[in-house]
Amino acid sequence: MPVTAHSRFAIGPTDFELDGRPHRILAGALHYFRVHPDLWADRIRKARLMGLNTIETYVAWNAHEPRRGEWQADDGLDLGRFLDLVAAEGMHAIVRPGPYICAEWDNGGLPAWLFRDPEVGVRRSEPHYLEAVSAYLRRVYEIVAPRQVDDGGPVILVQIENEYGAYGSDKAYLAELVRVTREAGISVPLTTIDQPTPQMLADGSLPGLHLTGSFGSRAADRLATLREFQPTGPLMCMEFWCGWFDDWGSHHHVTEAAASAAELDALLAAGGSVNVYMFHGGTNFGLTNGANDKGRYAPITTSYDYDAPLDESGHPTEKYWAFREVIAKYAPVPDEVPAARPPAPALVAALEPGPTLLAAAVDLGDATGHERVPTFDELGHDRGIVVFSMRLDRGGPATLTVGEEVRDRAWVLVDGVPVGVLARDAHERAVVLPEARGELAIVVEDQGRVDYGTRIGEHKGLIGGVHLDGVELTGWTARPIDLDRVPGLDLANGAEFAAGPVFAHGSLELDGATDLFLDTLGWGKGLVWVNGFLLGRYWRRGPQRTLIVPSPVTRAGRNDVVVLEFEAIADPAIRLLAAPELGHTEI
Repeated sequence: MPVTAHSRFAIGPTDFELDGRPHRILAGALHYFRVHPDLWADRIRKARLMGLNTIETYVAWNAHEPRRGEWQADDGLDLGRFLDLVAAEGMHAIVRPGPYICAEWDNGGLPAWLFRDPEVGVRRSEPHYLEAVSAYLRRVYEIVAPRQVDDGGPVILVQIENEYGAYGSDKAYLAELVRVTREAGISVPLTTIDQPTPQMLADGSLPGLHLTGSFGSRAADRLATLREFQPTGPLMCMEFWCGWFDDWGSHHHVTEAAASAAELDALLAAGGSVNVYMFHGGTNFGLTNGANDKGRYAPITTSYDYDAPLDESGHPTEKYWAFREVIAKYAPVPDEVPAARPPAPALVAALEPGPTLLAAAVDLGDATGHERVPTFDELGHDRGIVVFSMRLDRGGPATLTVGEEVRDRAWVLVDGVPVGVLARDAHERAVVLPEARGELAIVVEDQGRVDYGTRIGEHKGLIGGVHLDGVELTGWTARPIDLDRVPGLDLANGAEFAAGPVFAHGSLELDGATDLFLDTLGWGKGLVWVNGFLLGRYWRRGPQRTLIVPSPVTRAGRNDVVVLEFEAIADPAIRLLAAPELGHTEI
C-alpha cells in the first residue's frame, strides 16, 4: 500500500491498523549501512517487486558516532535519505535503533569508546550508560520523528532495544528508553522482539510495548507461544530467519528455498505479519564485522549474503521467487520482475610487491611510548591494527607469552622476520623465539568485536601484558595504524614479496562501472582497497572466496587495487570471477 499523507497506524485488538483498516506488514530487512548508498533505491525497489510493503532497518550507533560527540549521518550513513527513498517507492519503514542491535555487527553496534569508562554498565539502567544512550537516541529520532506515518512519512513502527530478554530483565532500563523515545517525538507504536520462549518474552517486555518474535522455523508453534503471552493484538515475526550468517573457518550457510517458503506460508496462513531477515544482507565493508565467542572466538565474514532472497550483489535468488509466489497468495504482487545477475568481467592482472607494513608504518600512524604494552582501547584505537615494538637484548631461545588473551590475532617478528602467529580462535598465547635479540615487533589485528553475550564491550589487544620466560617486558612503542592513510601511501618501492605483513598493488582496466567479484583464493589473510575504498577482510581459511566490489566503487579505465597481506601470497595476481564464490556449504 503506498504511503499517504498523514495516515494513522495503530495496534488493533487483532490486527495492525492503517487508517482504521486491518493491515498486514510484509517487511524485509535491509541495512543501509551494509549497502553502497548509490544502490539503496535499487534494493528497495526489488523488495517491492517481491511483494513486500515495508523496509526494516537497524541503526548502527558505532557507525554514526565513531567518536563521542562526533555525529555522522551523511553519505552511506544518511538514514534520512534512506527513509525518503523507502517512501518514494511507496513503502513503509520500521526502524530499530537499539542501542544494541547484534546484527553480527562490530560490538553489536555499541561504540567502543563507551566502554573505556570502567563504570559504564552495559544494557542496564546505569547513569553513565543511560546518558550516552539517551543522547544517541535523540539524534536518531531527530531524523526519524519527522518521517513518521502520521506526518506523511514512511515510519510505522519503532523498536525498543533488541532481543533484550536473552540478555537481561532491567525493566527500569526499558522504561527509560521508552521515556526518551516518546519525549523525542516518536508517536508510532513501539515494539520489542525476543525469541518466543516464556522467559525471554517476560524479561524483554514492558506494558505498553507490542511484543514480536524472532524465529525461522516451527512458525505455528512460535506464534502460539507469542499469543499465549500476548492475548490480543497482531502476531508478528520481526525476524523471520530465512538464512544465516557465516564465520571464518566454518561453512557458507544455506537453507532450502522450498523449506523457507513453506515456513513463510505457514506464518502468513496463521494471519501473522512478517519481517524477512534478511531480505538483502549486503556486506560488512571495511572492518565492521562482528564476532561470536561462546568458548571459541568466531569472527564474521566480510560477506553478509545471509542466503537471502536478494543476494549480496543485489540480484534475485531461488528463494526470492519462492517467497514471491507465497506472498502472492496473500497480497497483490507487481507484474514487474527484476532481471537475473549478468556475468561479471573475468579478468587477470599482475600484483606487484610494495613495502612491508613495518617499513610503511611510520607513514600510517603516530608512535607513543609505554612502560607496559597498552590495549587498543587505552590508545583510543577502536578497530584495525596496532604495531607494538621494543628492543630485545637477552639472546638465546626464549618463550614469549601473552598474559591473559590475544585479541584477536598477532604476528610476531624479530628484526622483520616472522617467528610465529598467536590466534585467539585457537586459544594461543605463547611462541618460542629462536633468538631473543633484536627488534621485536608484534602486529596485532582486531578481527571484530563480539556482538552477542557477556563479552560485548571487551577491550582489544594483548591482554595481560607480554612476558619473556615469565618476566614481563617493558619499554614499548605502540603505533596504531590509520587505514584511511593507505590509499595515499607510496607503494612503488617494493622489490619482492617479503615474508610477513606486506603491501601489494596493481590495477584493472574496465570498460565501465560494474560489479566485480575479486578472487582471493591465491592470497593468505589481509585487507583490500579498490580505488581507495576498503572492501574488507579476506582469509584463505574461507568459506568466503570472493569479495564483492560494488559497481559505484569502480569506473571506466584504470581501477587501482591495494592489498595488505599479513602472511603470504601464493599467486601474485588480481583475479576476477564471473560470479561470486561464497564457499562450501557443509563441514
